[in-house]
Amino acid sequence: MPQAVASRLADTRAAFDSVAPDYDGPRGNNTLVQDMRAEMWSWLDRTFPEPSRLLDLGCGTGLDVVRMAGLGHCVTATDWSDGMLERTRVRAENERVAERVEMLAVGAHELGRIPGTAIFDGAYSNLGALNCVPDPSALAGECARLLKPGGALVFAVIGRVCPWEIGYYLARAGWQRLKVRFASGMVPVRMNGRVVWTRYYRPREFYRAFEREFELVHYRGLCVLVPPPYLARVKTGYPRAYECVWRIDRRTAGWPVLRDLGDHFLIVMRKR
Repeated sequence: MPQAVASRLADTRAAFDSVAPDYDGPRGNNTLVQDMRAEMWSWLDRTFPEPSRLLDLGCGTGLDVVRMAGLGHCVTATDWSDGMLERTRVRAENERVAERVEMLAVGAHELGRIPGTAIFDGAYSNLGALNCVPDPSALAGECARLLKPGGALVFAVIGRVCPWEIGYYLARAGWQRLKVRFASGMVPVRMNGRVVWTRYYRPREFYRAFEREFELVHYRGLCVLVPPPYLARVKTGYPRAYECVWRIDRRTAGWPVLRDLGDHFLIVMRKR
């Protein structure tokens, strides 16, 4: 691995380690994030209706892990951050699902460390963990190795074109911040006084790395008409208006044009 890539990955891991103790609060799980998570869960449920063996890529503090394990799935939880994995371990024990949860200190960029082939029914990743992976093509190859034929991927990825963000930074003349999502490669994003190296994607751009081994089933925007999570004060200040717009967002976010927009996008793929 080139030294520059290794250094960026280390920066990202240190940033997430630093926020692990309080990431379930306003920083990583405010009310807007909870709405996005609920949408992800609905797609996980329709994609994996029966108890399955699943791989969680970038499990964070384990909210998705314990929810899926509580439904009867066996989940292998992976994360590059030891701090996040510890939060997942404690949460799984507290929720009494630890017997269905395996934890591996493995980043999504190093799935080659997981032995075996065709051992998972599916994999999922929520809220942009895969934006920190330096080589999505390598990730696609490892997912193909680890999934059974017909296995599914359900990913929530941070997108390039977020209408709310464009309007927000235009109104504040934040030209430098406005350009971040449109960079062609990895860019530094500040978090807790540290740096998370992030790459942003359009849905079809992201899918190109997977198209040889996976067929595209569906994709849709997340937070297309409603604001991104860092503008949670919009929901708290105008709760009725927000709920109305969120319902419209969910009905229309899979439409052409709109499905290419949003703070995140949700994409479902199936192994050929």
